[in-house]
Amino acid sequence: MKCELISVGTEILLGDIVNTNAQYLARRLADNGISVMFQHTVGDNEQRLLDTLDLAFEKSDMVITTGGLGPTPDDLTKEVCAGYFGIPLVEDKKSLSKIKDYFKSKKLTMPSSNRKQALMPKDSIILENKNGTAPGCIMEKDGKIIIVLPGPPGEMKPMFEDGVVPYIKKFSDGVIKSHNIRTFGIGESAMAQKVGDLLDMSNPTVAPYAKSAEALLRVTAKAGSEEEAEALLKPVVEEIQNRLDGYVYGIDSESIEEATVELLKQKGLIVATAESCTAGLVSKRLTDISGSSAVFTCGVTAYANEIKEKVLGVRKEHLQKYGAVSEVVAAEMAIGAVRLSGADAAVSVTGIAGPLSDSTEKPVGLVYLALSDGKKVKVTELHLRQSGDSCREYNRTASASNAINLLRLFALSYPEMPGGSTDAEEYISNF
Repeated sequence: MKCELISVGTEILLGDIVNTNAQYLARRLADNGISVMFQHTVGDNEQRLLDTLDLAFEKSDMVITTGGLGPTPDDLTKEVCAGYFGIPLVEDKKSLSKIKDYFKSKKLTMPSSNRKQALMPKDSIILENKNGTAPGCIMEKDGKIIIVLPGPPGEMKPMFEDGVVPYIKKFSDGVIKSHNIRTFGIGESAMAQKVGDLLDMSNPTVAPYAKSAEALLRVTAKAGSEEEAEALLKPVVEEIQNRLDGYVYGIDSESIEEATVELLKQKGLIVATAESCTAGLVSKRLTDISGSSAVFTCGVTAYANEIKEKVLGVRKEHLQKYGAVSEVVAAEMAIGAVRLSGADAAVSVTGIAGPLSDSTEKPVGLVYLALSDGKKVKVTELHLRQSGDSCREYNRTASASNAINLLRLFALSYPEMPGGSTDAEEYISNF
């Protein structure tokens, strides 16, 4: 079964919202053996939606739409799709009752415009919306299928899982299973070179992808069952892990911070942060992960030199002689964060995010990271993106990711300090 996705909404075309629905549906359809051939985005326009349906059904048997099921006149997805199949709309009493109950539960009077949402294509399969007022539906005609879902992800996802997944299982010709091998510290081209011969495989397939400061390999297999697909995937995943030893931080992990928090939990370690140019981004990303309170004790955002000095114990003479963006200041920030928090280790970040340099005219993208357990310290110098309007965001994101990776490496090597770390006091005295 071939499927195409149509995301409806002018706000998506204008970039006002990020279209996460297509990503979610593509993954879940693959999990159920349905191949997504194309994805489309169309505004709230009847003729353009009709044209897109024509285009989709030239190549595919199933179309899933998201969005355009609201009560206002520009919400026209259901009406256009029903008209495309020549199916009249009729009021569904059960849907109308549920819409009324929804407003009643909120102690609100249902606006008359919401009655429109209870108009459903005749003889369609109605998909209950347990989290909103817009039911979805499944229409069939002449071997073609349109599945209409609401736009808000909180409504679309449960409707898909509860109503669509059981329906599409009868069309599945197997399963498509993928594993994402996430790496840090190696570029996409270098990664691809190490696994070059595997990229020519047909089943499973191996494909490299790059994201901000990271690279990943997606290994995908198609088989008759999930067990068969896993049997195809396992040896390839293991081979890639062997070839990229030291760079792989997780299989199917959502992020490096998720993998790091989980590893810190396993080791029973507590960490802290001291940040300047990232202004709390490292601690924010760590504490975005549920359960991070078990491994994270505190974060110091020391943007001003006075805070570096008074809170973290950075020496005034070092700030004056070397500047805030220097290896010795990074080291003292990390050491100070350990002493302040009592953590097992702390990571620090100080750098020039851009787009302008500081008064020292050090280059944009120069960043110093330090990792310390209070006794030893390791400093890393980064040279990140140095130009462009987006350099500030990239440099901060990449700096935070590198800092989190240092905490991951610390947990992996514990009780040793990774990377040939030196005695903290001796290191500082050299300046």
